[in-house]
Amino acid sequence: MYHEYYNGPFVISTAPSRLNFEAICGFLSRSYWANSRPKEVIAHSIEHSLNFGVYDGQEQVGYARVITDYATFVYLCDVYIHEAYRGHGLGKWLVKVVTNYPELQPLRRWILATRDAHELYRKGGFSELAAPEKWMEIFRNGS
Repeated sequence: MYHEYYNGPFVISTAPSRLNFEAICGFLSRSYWANSRPKEVIAHSIEHSLNFGVYDGQEQVGYARVITDYATFVYLCDVYIHEAYRGHGLGKWLVKVVTNYPELQPLRRWILATRDAHELYRKGGFSELAAPEKWMEIFRNGS
């Protein structure tokens, strides 16, 4: 089941059919975290994620992607609002919609990584890791 949320002329939708792949690739190519991510990797990531598109009419102006097992864990990533639409609360609204999404409510652990949007995510309920010494990673340079 897909959901849609309305805020004036804007819509957030989880319907995959509404996603504009070229718009998503265009923004990610300008981002600091995914500027070298190949289109085939983006397509694969979209296919295997819960996607939230932000629309002004038919034009996609934002996006967020959730990776989850729908049981215990949520990773929020690839969040953006198109540059021309920033400063109007759309990012805050997008984070609120994602964090209040019905199928994700019972999940215990939510994480994300950001270089520069800490205040946005704090307003959405996120905080720094309580015990970062418990977390480890494998980082492979590339996609």
